[in-house]
Amino acid sequence: MSALSVELLAASTPPPITDAGHTRLALAALAGIAVIVLLITRWKMHAFLALTIGSGVLGVVAGAALADTVTSFTTGLGSTVASVGTLIALGSILGKLLADSGGADQIVDTILSRTSEKRLPWAMALIAGLIGLPLFFEVGIVLLIPVVLLVARRGNHSLIRIGIPALAGLSVMHGLVPPHPGPLAAIDAIHADLGTTLALGVLVAIPTLAIAGPLFGRVASGWVDATPPDRMTPGRASDDLERRPSFLATVCTMLLPVVLMLSKALVDVIVDDKGSLTYRIFDVIGTPLIALLAAVVVAMFTLGRAAGFTKERISSTVDASLMPIAGILLIVGAGGGFKQTLIDCGVGTMILDWSNGWHISALLLGWLIAVLIRIATGSATVAIISASGLVAPLAAGMSGTHTALLVLAVGAGSLFFSHVNDAGFWLVKEYFGMDVPQTLKTWSTMETVISVVALGFVMLLSVIV
Repeated sequence: MSALSVELLAASTPPPITDAGHTRLALAALAGIAVIVLLITRWKMHAFLALTIGSGVLGVVAGAALADTVTSFTTGLGSTVASVGTLIALGSILGKLLADSGGADQIVDTILSRTSEKRLPWAMALIAGLIGLPLFFEVGIVLLIPVVLLVARRGNHSLIRIGIPALAGLSVMHGLVPPHPGPLAAIDAIHADLGTTLALGVLVAIPTLAIAGPLFGRVASGWVDATPPDRMTPGRASDDLERRPSFLATVCTMLLPVVLMLSKALVDVIVDDKGSLTYRIFDVIGTPLIALLAAVVVAMFTLGRAAGFTKERISSTVDASLMPIAGILLIVGAGGGFKQTLIDCGVGTMILDWSNGWHISALLLGWLIAVLIRIATGSATVAIISASGLVAPLAAGMSGTHTALLVLAVGAGSLFFSHVNDAGFWLVKEYFGMDVPQTLKTWSTMETVISVVALGFVMLLSVIV
């Protein structure tokens, strides 16, 4: 970092709540993270409570007044929920409408009916990528994996060969592409531009998905031969529907928020007159809130009404979509509180000072921190939020493009090697009917491939752009 970068950081960062030295701050950060890790992994405490307690430990060890620590935590929690919470809620509504209306089934049926057996893994990756755009990872697994099991059983296909691409599609979107909660929280913490991050995220996600999905799936299918378990192969989600939305309408609805946000980013680049009508229009419709809100409103007609839903059923679908996200909102908010406590204690500035002598890329540093937190806690969301808070000061003085790449590097690190402390590990194990060693060989290795390959493409882009 240059001297100018340090000056800009000092001007934009709130005064620290403690004047502790670097050694004490390092111990405080390690103590806070260690408490979070132990509470989540050993005592199975909810991540919201673990992050809250860990923030308190961080402040106490750093020598901050308890009142100041509470203020930092609540400020960070409030600002994070305010900026990200509404987007999570809108994404949940869109995903629920997609599932309940049969739109997801329509995409699956249409693509599979036009796909040969040789291209089936690529089709599953495409389906998962499309479905994964508006859905949380756990919701995507619950929605998509039963379809994968049905396809494998009915067509006598290798479950691993077609299942790994589907899992890769969901995971890549979860870690690299907004409007998922993790990338959104990282964008907010690092102050990156959402449109730029979205565009670069898609650019990194496509080749990463190809390598970690269909290509790795071919290798993994030679390691593990899993049989689709009968107990995990339920009926289709839309069996009770009289009709379903069309394939074109479903895809267009799902891609609408992405198109609007990318359009805003494009207009920002090519339109010089910031006061022009075109710029002002896209500046509004391309914001995440408006883009997702527009998609939800459109989905009520193109998905809900097209499936024959009454106004009452659409309303009940919206209600049902909001209840399960309370835990996610609390975790994301507490992660924001922990991040703000780190910043106000001066941990971010400490990392900035230390990194000046490390001669290590900020992108690689962000990836490594996210990897360590991911392995320790098992949560990609906790990893990306905590790591983005730690490396946020490194973004001072970066260009908008490299700030977005820092978000993607942290997101890639947050996906590294899912194992027994990750709920996703057990979901995949049970759905695929595998034992723990088989799950490590397939799912865990796939997650590591995604993380490393995505970092490689991020580093490559950092040289090119």
